[in-house]
Amino acid sequence: MFRQWIDADFHPEGEATIRAMDDKVDLSRTVPFIVIHSGCLAVLWVGFGWFAFTAAVVLYIIRMFAITAFYHRYFSHRTFRTSRFGQFLFAVLGNSAMQRGPLWWASVHRHHHHHSDEEVDAHSPRWNGFWWSHIGWITSRRNFPTDYSRVKDLAAFPELKFLNRHDQLVPILYGVFLWLTGAALEKWAPGLGTNGPQLFVWGFFISTVVLMHATFCINSLAHVMGKKRFATEDDSRNNLFLALITLGEGWHNNHHRYAFSARQGFMWWEIDISYYILKVMSWTGLIWDLRPVPQAVYAEIGSQRPGGAA
Repeated sequence: MFRQWIDADFHPEGEATIRAMDDKVDLSRTVPFIVIHSGCLAVLWVGFGWFAFTAAVVLYIIRMFAITAFYHRYFSHRTFRTSRFGQFLFAVLGNSAMQRGPLWWASVHRHHHHHSDEEVDAHSPRWNGFWWSHIGWITSRRNFPTDYSRVKDLAAFPELKFLNRHDQLVPILYGVFLWLTGAALEKWAPGLGTNGPQLFVWGFFISTVVLMHATFCINSLAHVMGKKRFATEDDSRNNLFLALITLGEGWHNNHHRYAFSARQGFMWWEIDISYYILKVMSWTGLIWDLRPVPQAVYAEIGSQRPGGAA
């Protein structure tokens, strides 16, 4: 199992055998989650520091954007275009959020949209309960292999396959960078009041755990709590609070009605920070061809109002 931690495509039993297993918590798959959650307790050793706390918040925002804008809206749904180099940078940044590789993430999410809240949906609260949909499903061995048949467009790039196969590499480098940065600041900018261990604990453990659970809330809470604007066949909901903590992902019912728009807050008052940043990025030429919400979808919203006014 150790080899599988450094090579996510190592499956000696065969992927078909793994996918045929029962859905249950597998101890070997829970180890990374136990480690990263337990690591937060090290704050009792390193203490609180305003610089480390601020860094944790900033890193949360940057990596949440990488998940929502890149892993989700780009890799899973191709809602905009970019260069091959930009695509690679987006994959690296998303991988630093420690939610596995970009192809695995996209393959699972595409499966979710094809079978949302059906019995085969890997993380549906309807069938498996809240906690399984929130975090339990990711500890099941049957959900570990990447279904490359669902991401053929992405698997054509060997650099993406490399990142996906060795999905622990970027998180390790991210952790080393934080420790060394903290050590350098302790030496050359002591007034900031931080050091290697403190910046590592706040930026690697605490920031990442909060980020994980905020993201996982879209699988769980966004299918349980909120309002349903569109009569989709799944249980997706729109939830302002979730939209705020995930930079726009909380407009989940909107997203399940039309998943191929770069914008998930369909109305002007639906705060979608990821879309605002993507719009600015498009002005720089780094990305382009942001896909809009179709007028037909807006017409459905208009037909729900008194008198059918748009």
